[in-house]
Amino acid sequence: MALLGCGVVGSEVVRLLREQAADLTARVGVPLEVAGIAVRRLDRVREGIDPALLTTDAQALVTRDDVDLVVEVIGGIEPARSLMLEAMKAGKSVITANKALLAEDGETLFAAARECGADLYYEAAVAGAIPLLRPLRESLVGDHVHRVLGIVNGTTNYILDQMDTHGAGFNDALEEAQALGFAEADPTADVEGFDAAAKAAILAQLAFHTPVTAADVHREGITEVTAADVAGAEEMDSVVKLLAICERVPAEDGRNGGRGVSVRVYPAMIPRSHPLASVRGAYNAVFVEAESAGPLMFYGAGAGGAPTASAILGDLVAVARNLVAGSRGPVEVTYAKLPVLPMGETITRYYVQLDVADRSGVLAAVAEEFARHEVSIQAVRQEGLGDDAQLVVVTHRAPDAALSATVERLRKLDIVREVASVMRVEGED
Repeated sequence: MALLGCGVVGSEVVRLLREQAADLTARVGVPLEVAGIAVRRLDRVREGIDPALLTTDAQALVTRDDVDLVVEVIGGIEPARSLMLEAMKAGKSVITANKALLAEDGETLFAAARECGADLYYEAAVAGAIPLLRPLRESLVGDHVHRVLGIVNGTTNYILDQMDTHGAGFNDALEEAQALGFAEADPTADVEGFDAAAKAAILAQLAFHTPVTAADVHREGITEVTAADVAGAEEMDSVVKLLAICERVPAEDGRNGGRGVSVRVYPAMIPRSHPLASVRGAYNAVFVEAESAGPLMFYGAGAGGAPTASAILGDLVAVARNLVAGSRGPVEVTYAKLPVLPMGETITRYYVQLDVADRSGVLAAVAEEFARHEVSIQAVRQEGLGDDAQLVVVTHRAPDAALSATVERLRKLDIVREVASVMRVEGED
């Protein structure tokens, strides 16, 4: 095998291959040997890595005759895409942890795998050590998946957990996450939801057999989550989590294919009674709801060198077994080609906290704006006096466009001093 990249994850892959060599040989039927490792620089000290294996010529490595499969852990779009395509054209199977590439151009990679008769495995691309993609790809392939809902970014979950359990502000929680190694020096991909959106695209594509890219995913990060949002959730016996939500939207006439799919990432309130609410720290958890299998939950470490390497080795054993048997694994087929619906058509609920003028008629005026947009109110609470007067409204499910338009109208009312908090609510009405 050839390894592209030897950073935190790549070095862990090499370590596990070395330490578990005998067991892996017994499981596969032949030894798993590293033929070469492509790196950018040869002069870096890499503990436990044989310098003789290192090369800066990645293209030559992936086409060598003594390489049967390629493991890509360099990340990014290029040169990863070109190297993976070159490897498959040369008859090599590929294992990758590259969520960004799969979310941007997975269709090209899947097509190449089909045309070249190669395996393309990527369990490590979404939730680290959690076995999630293989159940969607294989175990549930005979079922009808309705919804995938989960926490797929450990950094944001750690930050929101600190805000909830310790009353930390966003910036303080982020600094602590960085100090502990949960967040990068530049945390933009995590806190702005880009990482979760890429993973949501991959999950939706697998679950609904439909082409979905990161650009199709409605994305909101957690940088605007405030203490008021967290406190509002507490009052509702809820907690704020950054959720990746992929769901099949049923057709109005009941057709089995459905009207389309909704794929989105945003912070939302969920009841503390929901299993996802108890996912703490930097852990990940994903719910899958299928027609026959019912609700399934997958939980575990979603990132880190060792957990990610564990998922890669699982793929490595599977692909190696296929090579020994002269067979190949499943190939993604996006036959359904359901449209990805715009966020405005998505049915959601809202929690809205308003700082309002302390005078009569406030509740009626606010209720009128919700009625104007045909948004039903589930619960309303008015509290405080004078400058502390507040109105809290929780809606029933309605098109997101209608809810957004309602909030914009509320901002313009002279009785509303400030829209203090707006948060989507997930869970049953």
